[in-house]
Amino acid sequence: MSAPYDELSLDGQHALVCGASRGIGRATASLLAARGARVTLLARTRELLDELVAEIEGAGGSATALVADLDDRAGLASTLDELGRQGPPVTILVNNTGGPPGGPLLAAEAAAIEVALGRHLLCAQLLVQKLLPGMKERGYGRIVNVLSTSVREPIPNLGVSNLTRAAVASWAKTLAGELPPGVTINNVLPGFTDTERLTSLGEATAERSGKSVDDVRAGWLAQIPEGRLARPEETAQAIAFLASPAAAYVRGHSLPVDGGRLRSI
Repeated sequence: MSAPYDELSLDGQHALVCGASRGIGRATASLLAARGARVTLLARTRELLDELVAEIEGAGGSATALVADLDDRAGLASTLDELGRQGPPVTILVNNTGGPPGGPLLAAEAAAIEVALGRHLLCAQLLVQKLLPGMKERGYGRIVNVLSTSVREPIPNLGVSNLTRAAVASWAKTLAGELPPGVTINNVLPGFTDTERLTSLGEATAERSGKSVDDVRAGWLAQIPEGRLARPEETAQAIAFLASPAAAYVRGHSLPVDGGRLRSI
């Protein structure tokens, strides 16, 4: 009797994970590799990427580092063209980029908004346009955007981030109706997750409010029915599901991974 088909397996797939050097991106890259995908790791810092390549390959996986700066879209386009010439088509794209600095939207300079939209929305558009032909060729495509619960409920003092994440969510919903059969796009909405970014946001909030970092953290935890911060690996599990054959009929949706913090249905 043959073994049952594993709809969570990513054997034979090629995943490009953006922001793979830290936090959710790093955890996602490791998990996709463990599920059988060949993983290309994209970030700005070569040293951190090389460390992760060694870690993944030491565990029996396949990984390649790809250094790129999302502020240089012309350079990114050239890098993606070279990636396409060197190996099999990318069939899984994980759009994951660190959020902009905190602060109220009214105080934001136009340049800060332009930079954020460039890194998140315009780079995502470029990545999809470059990678979609390969997905169509293979008859399999999964695009997963790592956004924020602010897509559903804006977070105070994260004005530019709220605006940018909502723009990407609208972009993704529009593409869900345009992409061909077999190529899906979905969003994962992390809640408070134990990453370097959350630590820096907590420190900035404490400085702005006059509270201690511990008090800021306690305020976050009070909003979460699960009573703790998420681990990056937990968010990675949701991303891996949406990247898998098991999620073939999930298209154009936003999945919160927030411990129950969101109050909307």
